[in-house]
Amino acid sequence: MPRTVRMLLLARTVNQLGAFSLPFLTALISADHGAGLTTAGLVTAAFGLATIPSRLAGGYLADRIGPRTTILLGLGGCAVAQLTIAVSASPAGAVAGAVLLGLAFELYEPPSQAIVGESVPERQRVRAFSLFSAALAAGAMGAGLLAALLGRWDLRWLFVCDAVTCLACALLVRVALPRDRRATAPARQAATAVRPLRDRALLTVLALGTAYALINQQTVMTLPLALERQGRAAADAGLLFTAAAATTVLAQPLLVRARRLTRLSTRAALASAHVLLAAGLTGYALGRSLPALLASAAVWSLGDLLVMGRVYALVTSLAPAGASGRYLAVFGCGWGVAATLAPLLGTQLLARTGVTALWCTMAALCLLLAALHLRVTPESPVAPSYGRLQSTGRAPWRASRSLARLNGREPKNPRSADIGDG
Repeated sequence: MPRTVRMLLLARTVNQLGAFSLPFLTALISADHGAGLTTAGLVTAAFGLATIPSRLAGGYLADRIGPRTTILLGLGGCAVAQLTIAVSASPAGAVAGAVLLGLAFELYEPPSQAIVGESVPERQRVRAFSLFSAALAAGAMGAGLLAALLGRWDLRWLFVCDAVTCLACALLVRVALPRDRRATAPARQAATAVRPLRDRALLTVLALGTAYALINQQTVMTLPLALERQGRAAADAGLLFTAAAATTVLAQPLLVRARRLTRLSTRAALASAHVLLAAGLTGYALGRSLPALLASAAVWSLGDLLVMGRVYALVTSLAPAGASGRYLAVFGCGWGVAATLAPLLGTQLLARTGVTALWCTMAALCLLLAALHLRVTPESPVAPSYGRLQSTGRAPWRASRSLARLNGREPKNPRSADIGDG
């Protein structure tokens, strides 16, 4: 991979080592501050709501001031918010920290994804995003073990550790990534003219991605509470997160060698992924022993890996050059919507119907999404390749096609012709 991508993946792996506190936010508010289940769900929903403008701001800033600066702003803000939650002595302090965390939480995602997507040729983006997911999973393996250890001691230490890893990641980004290159005025004007919300293909992917994110967030935010309802320790969720992360890492070589899988169209790959997700959620619904739950987490993670590699490559391919940050930001808003609704939906399902009904409902939604992907998901314009990754030879934040667009020579489908940087 290009050096910029390698260094970014290293930094994000370090950050991921501490990215285990969010699933325990609801449990912390409920246990340490004496809030009821519904109140704890509302606080977590406030965090999710705050991530929507955070994601949009991350995409806008990435295209305007550069990805490196945007990543540093996001990581610094996350560290401050995590420490605020850790030292909060009242529910009000925890709420303030959760909202601040949401406002900073998604700033670094669009620029990180834009760097990965635009640093390799289009046909190799699926492979690049799969490796990105694996790198994050490698950090998550250690994160799950730390969560299982620190969570049994004091949940507040989870947030302190997360803040430390955010600062460590920021230091690596500051030292290792090249400085942002300021785009020319014509390039900035051309990039500003792009309107992601007018792209029907993007809106289709956004709708389906939001539904997937809603299901995904149940396995993050609701899982600790569901385990408690089954008579297990909430900290056992850390073990399940570790099993899922380990599966993601170990499955990478199989992903490269599975020729039938690599030849699947985008629609077929995403549909197959959602069938795997449904199988894993069904295991959560029926399993009671720890080995059964660990196996279910592994099956779930296989589907999750297939989704992440394909869908982010698809969104990047839909974006005109120089606007991938905003395209990825708009798509990522689905995660903010999901993070807002997931704790409300999950806590209500748990309170009214129980653990089995919660996971069975999510599994049924996965099967519905599998059918929809086969019918409405746009195909990527370039077939994916899983071979050795090559650099595109250009900085990921450099806008291309700018003068062509300004002079009215941009084709109707900007992905149907190869126009240089003007």
